[in-house]
Amino acid sequence: MRLKLCSLLAAVSMLCGQAVAAPALPAHADIRDSGFVYCVSGQVNTFNPQKVSSGLIVDTLAAQLYDRLLDVDPYTYRLVPELAESWEVLDNGATYRFHLRSHVPFQTTSWFKPGRAFNADDVIFTFSRIFNRDHPWHNVNGSSFPYFDSLQFADSVESLRKLDNQTVEFRLKRPDASFLWHLATHYASVMSAEYAAQLTKSDRQEQLDRQPVGTGPFQLEEYRSGQYVRLQRHPGYWRGKPLMPQVVVDLGSGGTGRLSKLLTGECDVLAWPAASQLTILRDDPRLRLTLRPGMNIAWLAFNTAKPPLDNPQVRHALALAINNQRLMQSIYYGTAETAASMLPRASWAYDNEAKITEYNPSAARAQLKALGLENLTLRLWVPTSSQAWNPSPLKNRRADSGRYGADWRKGDYCSG
Repeated sequence: MRLKLCSLLAAVSMLCGQAVAAPALPAHADIRDSGFVYCVSGQVNTFNPQKVSSGLIVDTLAAQLYDRLLDVDPYTYRLVPELAESWEVLDNGATYRFHLRSHVPFQTTSWFKPGRAFNADDVIFTFSRIFNRDHPWHNVNGSSFPYFDSLQFADSVESLRKLDNQTVEFRLKRPDASFLWHLATHYASVMSAEYAAQLTKSDRQEQLDRQPVGTGPFQLEEYRSGQYVRLQRHPGYWRGKPLMPQVVVDLGSGGTGRLSKLLTGECDVLAWPAASQLTILRDDPRLRLTLRPGMNIAWLAFNTAKPPLDNPQVRHALALAINNQRLMQSIYYGTAETAASMLPRASWAYDNEAKITEYNPSAARAQLKALGLENLTLRLWVPTSSQAWNPSPLKNRRADSGRYGADWRKGDYCSG
């Protein structure tokens, strides 16, 4: 799904869980006259979404800097063209042929001036770097491409061919109905092969992921670590020049600090406010709160490779012991619902017949006792920092576990 900041209206209507401020203080007038300030919690470790599993570059920046072959319509959740004008599915889903859009310019920056428009060479470079372990760019800035690595895509793609300047073809080792959907994620953002060639000549390959060049509506102007990212509009953007000359992504505060900036006019948009802040936002007449169903799922993942979690009965007992209704109120303040599956209701593939495991600590305790696991202790890997959608995960697991005879011990954070 695409979140482009081409206009204030687009940003307000599409961002899930945000508040929009009234007129800002005079100190912000220089930015407000030519754009707006977007406050979000996070940090930037790379400007290449292919190199991370999550974070600000995926959630916020990728859609501004880059394009993909395909997009997902935010209202119908169906695939729509982007850099690929059309595509063909051949060989019962084992071959995908893309007909590329013509006359799409890359961004002109202080570090790169493109000599040609987007073409098949850029698609070949982008995905060969990811899928081909022998590609000269595969190991630049590390060999990890977390999203595609998790799908074992390198072992799924048989070949990637350029048929002509505006046509490319992926051939898979076996049919895969999900292939197109993966190409519509921000992890499949298309890079410039010409920019990569320039960096190779000057032996500065690592710059590709740090000083981005894409075909998106905004381009990087300035980045100050831990403070802000300043984006300038891409005047040659193929969909038409963005309405706002600039966007500043404020990284300087978290939690109540971001809320204070919104209330004092230092932010125009507050993304992903904590659920506990929603009452304040609703009650302030200067603000407009925009909410819509999200595609996010929060879950507790089990390592099923080792006992006792390789036993489905143990996993079922733990599921019985999770008080989802308490979590809905104490963490999400009524802004979430208990998930019945890994797919949210907004997904076209959601199963309306899926059943929710009801909270029953007595049954959980009895089931664990019958399995000889009355004093079960589990090691839990948790994020080291709280997020609006997942605050204090260990604290909440412990709050439930004491009621059914299990205990959680904090381990290290597993980012993968």
